[in-house]
Amino acid sequence: MSTRTFDAVICDIDGCLCGEDGSPFDLASLARIREHNEQSIKHQDRPTITVCTGRPVGFAEAMTRLIGNSVLPAIAEMGVYLHHPESAQSELDPAIDSGHLQSVAGLEGHFHENLKPTGVTMQPGKSASVTLWHENTEHLRGSVYPGVRELCEQNSWPFRVSMSWFYINCDLTHISKGTGIERFKSLTGFGSDRLVGIGDTSSDLEIRKQVGFFACPANAHDDVKAVADYVASKPEAEGVLEILGHISAL
Repeated sequence: MSTRTFDAVICDIDGCLCGEDGSPFDLASLARIREHNEQSIKHQDRPTITVCTGRPVGFAEAMTRLIGNSVLPAIAEMGVYLHHPESAQSELDPAIDSGHLQSVAGLEGHFHENLKPTGVTMQPGKSASVTLWHENTEHLRGSVYPGVRELCEQNSWPFRVSMSWFYINCDLTHISKGTGIERFKSLTGFGSDRLVGIGDTSSDLEIRKQVGFFACPANAHDDVKAVADYVASKPEAEGVLEILGHISAL
């Protein structure tokens, strides 16, 4: 019989398990997180860690393998997909219909015609969302971001447009990390009180709403720290390890 306080840790990737700036992985810390998962799966004495990310499903699958989660669904593309590591299959949220995908195609068309020539790039590999980047983050925030929001409003495209540390994220308004976790809970049978969430930016506030205990690494935004039950003293993967140590004592 399991004696663990929590069944799962739902963890953001960028800013938590790795740096959002493209820096190398902290392999030493990730190896210790993998060891945690191996012990969790073998002994059922601690929560298993899975990921909840805005990244494409392929990246989420790779991180899921890296941290040794072979049993719990991973949430990818801001809730668009659940990836099932035991079967290597990825499931699109059934609430996304052809009309929503046409809106995605419209925004992608605007990128190719108007933004790409100005040096803006689009993150590849996404199915039902659009993520934009420019080497000048202030230009992205000050010029591109307002224009994209206005364009979506003019065309009645149902996107929630937000800024992370370095990207513009355009996500369908009815899809979020929160809806992804709701699907996760329905599949696993875990209640909110059995879940820990870890995040660092505003999109992770949706994780906060779905879990019984929420924590963040030291590099988290202030608005995330304000609602956290625990704030680690260390950033990114080192902070996640610190959080795992903290919840093991609860």
